[in-house]
Amino acid sequence: MKSATVSVIGRPSSGKSTLVNTICGMKVSITSPTPQTTRNKIRGIYTDTRGQLVFTDTPGYHLSDKEINRRMQDVTVSALKDSDLILYLVDGKRRKGKEEEAIARMISLSKVPTVVAINKLDILSEEDKKEAEESVKAALPSSPVLFLSAKEDQGVDEVLIELFRLAGEGELLYDESQYTDQDLEFRISEIIREKTISSLTDELPHVIYVDVADLEWNEDTNTVWIRAFINVERDGQKGFIVGRGGANIKRIGTEARKEIRQIFPGATVRLDLQVKTAEKWRQNSIVLDKVFRNDRRK
Repeated sequence: MKSATVSVIGRPSSGKSTLVNTICGMKVSITSPTPQTTRNKIRGIYTDTRGQLVFTDTPGYHLSDKEINRRMQDVTVSALKDSDLILYLVDGKRRKGKEEEAIARMISLSKVPTVVAINKLDILSEEDKKEAEESVKAALPSSPVLFLSAKEDQGVDEVLIELFRLAGEGELLYDESQYTDQDLEFRISEIIREKTISSLTDELPHVIYVDVADLEWNEDTNTVWIRAFINVERDGQKGFIVGRGGANIKRIGTEARKEIRQIFPGATVRLDLQVKTAEKWRQNSIVLDKVFRNDRRK
């Protein structure tokens, strides 16, 4: 029996969350075309006859001096320190930049066994593959390099084989039926945030955070009551989320309820969504401490 914790790192929009969801066979991390959707360490648990791999989906590593970006960088760095293995996901369609250099440097300094997976195999040309592989091997010559498509589930089994090969012997860290260890409030807040992001454009997705204020599950009636706030930075941004006549927030609520019901099978979900202004929250250390709680497990 093998067991290991695996940090999944890479640039924004490299496909980390999609890959963790594909591996776990369930939705663990929210996904969006908007870069840097993931803000916290999100754990996905994969178990089969070989043992268990606990994946930590980390925020896309982006070089920036903004406070919120520094917080996300810290999340990634702390995940590396806590992991037995690293899975470095590279976007095969993007050319090497400063983020790749910084990530390769972190990996080298960490001394943690690393598997490199070049993503988007389904749309890579032979030239793309050659250039990406040569770039990675030059930066991390001792790490095995594989190709996969997280979206199409191509090459994922080969990556799992390599990770289990590097994993040490050990007992299961979680019950074999678990696929994540996130608490209910966090999972619900992330679902609402994903549905909100998908309804917005431009920079607005980055100025929101979701706070679940109340959560009550009446098992006798199998009814779940949730009150949550979608927070923005300025009053003028609230209208984009609410929409004309409240149409957009109704749509967000409808889509969120559909997914929340998967957490509470067969339950009636009552979701009260409101939009609030939290002025300059991305520069507010108290709010950021709440958004970037290091460990959201129960």
